[in-house]
Amino acid sequence: MLGCDLIGVLCQAVAKSWGANRVVGVDIIQSRFDIAKSYGVDDTFSPSMPEAGTDSTVHVQKVAVQLNKECGLGDGPDIVLEYSGAESCVQLGIFTAKKGGTFVQAGMGKENVIFPTTAVCTKGLRIQGSIRYTTGCFPAAIDLISSGKIEVKKLITNRFRFHDAEKAFDLVREGLQDVFKVMIEGVQ
Repeated sequence: MLGCDLIGVLCQAVAKSWGANRVVGVDIIQSRFDIAKSYGVDDTFSPSMPEAGTDSTVHVQKVAVQLNKECGLGDGPDIVLEYSGAESCVQLGIFTAKKGGTFVQAGMGKENVIFPTTAVCTKGLRIQGSIRYTTGCFPAAIDLISSGKIEVKKLITNRFRFHDAEKAFDLVREGLQDVFKVMIEGVQ
């Protein structure tokens, strides 16, 4: 699963609770891995950045091979879920997936990205788009939380009163690594 932010970690937890055999969290921010592991991720992987002058697509292909090897995924995972929306992660997901696998795009980044069509075709991948809040999402989420299968309170790292909402937005904009989920209380 590409992206260990809030949505990525929760989807990783759902995958585990619904019987996924092995879940690997991929991110470039190391501090997110502790949270991901506390939600059942079996392994984590932080891709290297390309060296100056390196073709980005060639680099991503090499990272895909490294990811599959280091995480014991053989020819690649059956299903790749991409939550970041970053172009390089979309590409990494396609190159990482095994032949005949499924690639699910949930992250929304730039409107248009360089998409490795040839890899999709030669691997015979199934491509699935996903957006949150479709029919059945809320009842399933409520069931997972109320049953105790997924604990969400520990994801909240900061709370603000409504009249301090601007401070909350400023904190999120700073992009600090120890800030995961910021909550703003309703009007009292």
